[in-house]
Amino acid sequence: MRYKLFAVLFIFLSLSSHAQAQTEAIRLADPTIFQEKGVYYLYGTGRPDGFAVYTSTDLVKWERHKNNALLMGDSYGTKGFWAPQVFKHKGKYYMAYTANEHIAIAQSDSPLGPFKQSIIKPLSEEGKQIDPFIFKDKRDELYIYHVRLQNGNRIFVARLNEDFTAMDESTAVECLHAERGWENTAKTNWPVSEGPTVIKMGKLYYLLYSANDFRNIDYAVGYATSASPTGPWTKYSVNPILSRTNTGHNGSGHGDIFTAADGKLWYVFHTHNANDKVHDRLSAIIRLSFSAGKPGVFSVVPDTFRYLKVEALPQ
Repeated sequence: MRYKLFAVLFIFLSLSSHAQAQTEAIRLADPTIFQEKGVYYLYGTGRPDGFAVYTSTDLVKWERHKNNALLMGDSYGTKGFWAPQVFKHKGKYYMAYTANEHIAIAQSDSPLGPFKQSIIKPLSEEGKQIDPFIFKDKRDELYIYHVRLQNGNRIFVARLNEDFTAMDESTAVECLHAERGWENTAKTNWPVSEGPTVIKMGKLYYLLYSANDFRNIDYAVGYATSASPTGPWTKYSVNPILSRTNTGHNGSGHGDIFTAADGKLWYVFHTHNANDKVHDRLSAIIRLSFSAGKPGVFSVVPDTFRYLKVEALPQ
């Protein structure tokens, strides 16, 4: 009898442990990861009222925090909260994001938020602008890469003022637009290039971007190089470097480069939910390889691809 009770208890504990260990996919589009002191903070498009935040210390186990990193009402926007980026500048944390098809920047004392604006407003009222990415050059010059919706989705860059409240429209210049075959496989009249992220390697600036409509299975990532943060940009001849060809999943794109605690480079991005379903898009990461040269070349390491998952509480 004692043996049977022990066996039943063992099975119960095993099933309970299994239930507790269940995980579910993180459903964030346009994801970004900010890393500080070995902690990774994940944000992305996924809520109608702002941006959630997840954390991890190993890029494998993720925790969803109860409060939003940015909540509607604390900062600009009433709808369309898309494509956030978090960065640190002079001891403060900032989130650049899209809402109402305009760009805004909010501030916080913590990467967990809450990110707020003291004066609620967008950076610019000049047309529709989305997908911001802030880049700080070595002389603390601030640049904002972003997408302007004009004759297609086109990537621009402009200087950003020091208090993050406005961009200098007089410095705005186009970086690139979709014009090559892989960038518009549907041959639409509104070609799309979007999701810019910039990193400097050696003496060159590398601008990673996504092309095709995000609903297209051929949504993919390529890059261009320049000797200046404002261009001119030269597209890599073997684009795209990330696509359904090397991930095995449709709609692979729109992400951000981040440096892990061990110094290795990764790219966080989204894919379609399934082969026959776009939403809700799923967050994934993949290692980036950089081979030095003139210029150096970025590529992905396919066998490092994995979806991001969060522990799910048992029902």
